[in-house]
This record gives sequence, C-alpha cells and structure tokens, in this order.
Amino acid sequence: MKYSNAFFLITLLIILSNCTTDYNVRMISIPASGNSWNINLSENNEEIITRSGIENWKNPDDIIRTYYYTDTEGPVLVGLYAKTDTGTSVIRVTSGDISRTIKIRNVEYDTIMAGEFRVEHPGYQVIELHGVKKSGAVFASVSDILIGGVATEGKVNFIKDDFYFGRRGPSVHLNYNIPDKASDIVWFYNEINIPAGNDIEGSFFMANGFADGYFGIQVNSHDERRILFSVWSPYESDKPEEIPDDYKIILLKKGENVIAGEFGNEGSGGQSYRKYMWKADQIYRFLLKGEPSIDNSTDYTAYFYVPETGNWELIAGFRRPKTTSYLKNLYSFLENFIPETGFITRKGFYSNQWVCDKNGTWYELSSAKFTADATARKESRLDYAGGVENASFFLKNCGFIDEKTQINTQLVRSETGNRPSIDDSLLK
Repeated sequence: MKYSNAFFLITLLIILSNCTTDYNVRMISIPASGNSWNINLSENNEEIITRSGIENWKNPDDIIRTYYYTDTEGPVLVGLYAKTDTGTSVIRVTSGDISRTIKIRNVEYDTIMAGEFRVEHPGYQVIELHGVKKSGAVFASVSDILIGGVATEGKVNFIKDDFYFGRRGPSVHLNYNIPDKASDIVWFYNEINIPAGNDIEGSFFMANGFADGYFGIQVNSHDERRILFSVWSPYESDKPEEIPDDYKIILLKKGENVIAGEFGNEGSGGQSYRKYMWKADQIYRFLLKGEPSIDNSTDYTAYFYVPETGNWELIAGFRRPKTTSYLKNLYSFLENFIPETGFITRKGFYSNQWVCDKNGTWYELSSAKFTADATARKESRLDYAGGVENASFFLKNCGFIDEKTQINTQLVRSETGNRPSIDDSLLK
C-alpha cells in the first residue's frame, strides 16, 4: 500500500522484538517532503528533500531531521515508509537519547519500524536519520515518517499542506501603535540590531514597513547581503508585465550602487536594492519618507545610515500612482525566504522607533502588537515569538523553538527619548 503525502491515520498491528508489549497502535504519517530538513548545508551539497520526500540520498555526511510537535510525553513508536534502490542499507534512527539501526532492503515502498523511543517533555520533537552504510547507490527513499503510541494521543502538529511556506517557517510582525495626537506621518525612523549567530541565510529583517511597501535588510547567500526597498503597485497582480502603464511604480531617483527594477510573485511593483555586507551586533538605522505628490500620486523615499561613511545615503525614491497618502500602517517583520534554512532559529532587535508628522513634531513609538502569518495561525508551525528586551522589541522565528508568543499580544518597551536628528542636508 502506498501512503500519500497527507495527514492520515493508519492502524497497524506491531509486534516489536525489543518491547515487552504488543501494540495495536494508530500511526500518524508525517510527510517527509514538508517536515524534513537536511542539516548538512555545505556548499554545493545536493538538496535531497523533494516534493515526494527524501530522495537521491547518497552522502553519508547528510543528517536528515524530521520535526513534529506533541503536547504529551511518554513512549512513541517510530517507523519509516521507505525503500532502497537495490541491495541493503543500514540507517540509524535517533530520537531524544535513543538511537536504533534499521535495515532497508525492499525496493518497493513499505513500512519499516524502528522501534520504541520516548518523548521526555512536551513540545517540538526531532527524529534524526543518518546513513550508516549502503550497498546500492542511495541509502533510501523515504516518503513518510510514522509515529504512534502514548506520546501521540494528545495534540500533534506538523506541516500538512502548503509545504513551501511551511518549510520557510512562520513570519512574525510588529504593528506599531501611532499616538492619537500625531497628524499625518511624513517620516518613519527605526533601528535594527541582529545578534551574532542570528544572521541566517534567507532572513529578511524588515525595519520600515508601511501600507504600500517595505524597507529592510536581507541575508541572500553566504557572500551576499542586501538593503531592500520595495513599493507595491495599486494594480493587483503577481505579474509585473500585466500592470497597465498608468498603474506602474515610477522610479524617481536611486542611490549609488543601487539596482532598481520590478518585482512580482507577491503582488508586483517597484523594487530597489543595494548589495551591502552588513554585520551582526551592529545597529543599523532606517529612515522612510512618504507624502502626497502630483496628479493623485504619493512619493516614497528610503534612506539608510551607513556607519562606515557616517552619512544617510539614498536607496531609492518611488512614485506610486493613483494614491494620495502619508505613511500609514507602520510595521516591522522577520521572515525566512529560503525553505532549506527553515530549521534554524533567527532573532532580531527593533528599537528606538519614531515618527514625524507633517507639522514637524516627532513622536516615539513605544508600543506594538505582535502578529504572525497564516503558517502560524493555522498551526502548521508553532515556533514563533516576540517580546521586549532591554528597551527593544524583538522578533524570533523558525528552528522549532518551544518559545511561543500569543498572536495579537500587545508589547510595550521603555521609552528612550533618543529622538533622531534629521537634517535634510545630510540626506544623500
């Protein structure tokens, strides 16, 4: 019988030679395609997690981890729905402090039980697979990880659908509360500091988000990082080529070494970025301007303070047509855009937020609402948090941490009184 990559229950009569009890157990099937990661991220290592599960697994240095959440401790039975190509493979299966080896010699998918393990504490659990030896070309192909027993009788969570976003992990946000006495907001100032070890590939630490776009820093690869500023078109489409000319975002200006163009796939619009190898444990400052312009349009301009030069430097200025607005819906977020790194935790500090209205009055933003995306809300992933540390907000996600903050929690940090001093002559 072939298992599908979906959540379902099967009943198996399992008699394990190393257990004293016969089990008639409901087994839960966890799709490897959405819930497993190869933690061997060495350069040029072939990705072995596919839409069908674990495939083309040849490298003995690969370590594959499958994650699931349970709120119940106790014994847990673990099995694989797997096959090999030819010959016999030996796989080590580890969960908690227990490791067992299994042999796979079947060339058609079948259930191979690894035995009984134990969940010591409720929360996220990991099942680790390591290839010991093989006589064929691959260690195994695995479509599903099977779990059952006492530890699975309560609440069990894992990624059941939408594997791309599930593997990326939950995105988390800070939605800033604007003082009622503030008039139309023209300027939005923010600071970000990424602790050492949290600048993980695929991370987007977005500082200055607003109703029509976003502005922040990314880790794009081992040797590339970017400052990114984008503005959505008022025409709703994921394909830039579909946007009528009178709905297109207009580039007004851009800074030195800044690349500007269009983007799609998550709405469409104008995008700009500057390659810049920003560093962990360094405070970076962001400044965004937004105000109505000519012919029912709004101009948005982003500046980044470069510590090496001591100057505010222009990223880009965009004009959004069919929009008359000041800055609205101010927020920050943290997301991972590389699914292969979704098993690694990342954290960022967001501090000293200020806005300036059209009257030139500055207001400190010391409160924000914590929210998360659909991946979190439908409980595909539970590894997300936000809070306050040392007068800074923080956002944290991925890595299957058991730390979790309730969505819509209101956060309040201590006020710094450290108002930014922005002189137009310093904005380059």
